[in-house]
Amino acid sequence: MTDESPPPDARFADYLELTKPRLSLLSVLTALVGYFAARPAHDPARVGFLALGASLAAGGVAALNQWMESDTDARMHRTEQRPIPSGKIPGGSAYVLGWGMCFAALIIIFTQVGRLSALFTLLTIASYLGWYTPAKRSSRWSTEIGAVAGAFPPLIGWSAAEGGVSALGWILFGVLFFWQIPHFMAIAWTYRRDYSIVNFPMLPVRDESGGKVAGWSLAATISLVAVSLLPVFLGLDSAWYGAAAALVGALFLSRAVAFLRAGSRDACARRLFFFSLAYLPIVLGSLVADRLLLHHP
Repeated sequence: MTDESPPPDARFADYLELTKPRLSLLSVLTALVGYFAARPAHDPARVGFLALGASLAAGGVAALNQWMESDTDARMHRTEQRPIPSGKIPGGSAYVLGWGMCFAALIIIFTQVGRLSALFTLLTIASYLGWYTPAKRSSRWSTEIGAVAGAFPPLIGWSAAEGGVSALGWILFGVLFFWQIPHFMAIAWTYRRDYSIVNFPMLPVRDESGGKVAGWSLAATISLVAVSLLPVFLGLDSAWYGAAAALVGALFLSRAVAFLRAGSRDACARRLFFFSLAYLPIVLGSLVADRLLLHHP
């Protein structure tokens, strides 16, 4: 008799995929951005526990999200090979793993990082699983709801450093919120046929021409650029950061404007998506570098 169980490497890879490592990494990095932008005292242990807790929370939420959406994932081409619908991981295992990671994250952050950080972690988990994931099946505003959930990580990090959240922390929340709208609108427009198969009532499914999708993406991008420049006007970052944010913001705006063109909307959606991936690390990296290397009040 042959052993039909999958090899250990494959099983680990499947469970790793269940945690959506790239998306989870974004949550962890933005939490660390919030932490270092607050210019805390040197505390490697706190940074380590923050990174560990944020990683567990992000991975746990991703696993539970896939457990909740395994039925619709199985019907969409872009998600049918995910671990649960493909049969690589049982749904029950994903459920237990997801909640285990979320509870571990809350315990670690509450005991080792701070109570306010634990509260923002809880809000991230609750809003993503209790608000955003169900809203994808019923609400036109699911993308915006998801943007709220996805904007909490910088507040986890900022409160870990400062014990509260001051103006720049909320500005980081705004940057993450507005960035997600053109980013995910570009994705949703590209995969709108998949989303229509499972009757997700998001704007790119309802707006067949794409004009409203592009217009809303442009409005959010304008808001994003405006919010990203607030630290300069408030004296929280220098003109060096302002120049970097303005330049990359102008390039982002050019991609959002191009998305308005009906004749090339599909190609422009992909360009907007890929540029959004470059925009965020440039802006956030410039902000943190400016805060740490140059003196600000």
